[in-house]
Amino acid sequence: MMEQVITVNNVNKLYKGFQLDDVSFSINKGFITGFIGPNGSGKTTMIKLLMNLIKYDTGDIQVFGMDHIKHSQEIKERIGFVYAENHYYEHLTIADIKRAIAPFYKNWDEEAFQRNINHFRLPLKKKLKQFSTGMKMKLSIAVALSHHADLIIMDEPTSGLDPVVRREILQLLTEIMQDEDKTIFFSTHITTDLEQIADYITFINNGKIIFNKEKDEVFEDYQIVKGSNKYLTENIRQLAIGIKETDVGFEALTNDKKSMNALLGPNVMFERATLDDIMFYTNRSVQYV
Repeated sequence: MMEQVITVNNVNKLYKGFQLDDVSFSINKGFITGFIGPNGSGKTTMIKLLMNLIKYDTGDIQVFGMDHIKHSQEIKERIGFVYAENHYYEHLTIADIKRAIAPFYKNWDEEAFQRNINHFRLPLKKKLKQFSTGMKMKLSIAVALSHHADLIIMDEPTSGLDPVVRREILQLLTEIMQDEDKTIFFSTHITTDLEQIADYITFINNGKIIFNKEKDEVFEDYQIVKGSNKYLTENIRQLAIGIKETDVGFEALTNDKKSMNALLGPNVMFERATLDDIMFYTNRSVQYV
């Protein structure tokens, strides 16, 4: 049985106009889990709960097998948190930031920090206000990797980066996972990144977990079906998670290809659904264009 680094059980958090609704999922040790969902679906709220930055109303969260509130300090020692945006003061240099951050971690490794900074070719004496978005993200990752974190939580780490820097960071994450004791929880709206590197996908929509499963299983379960509108019967509509209709035909998402195939046979075409397809059709059940 796999060891679980994060276990979320029946968590609820109510805001005006939004609710995390009975959320349950787990993150397995030694893998990259991608966390996807449309804007406003609850991704950021869930990450803030995991980091004990906000409190849930009901439920339970365990990290490393410990209550994440009672053992918050001990848990955070073992987490590297990479934010979507820079949270360091712009007038500081990397050397200044290191002096401020290092004392907070018992396992701070100066040699690892210098190695990471050199790997990313980051200037120690240049102020952050002179850094590009990609350089700031590399700094955040370098810091996260310099205290031997067992769990790395990343909130939109590749957002706003050019393709070259994005590829560099994805390659680095792949290299990190050569250490089977490391675990990465990676929130992003750039789903093609996850299709490249993730082992598991957790999908949240409108405050509810839609699925939490292996990436390969997701792509086996979900299919796009395309065909003429004359085949779009009520039975087909019932089997579709979401449908897009045009004058020339329909396109639908299903997670029951067997039943769809039994009803439609060779009259339609089945294609592999992307993570974008899955989010789009789940979030918008029917769209007319």
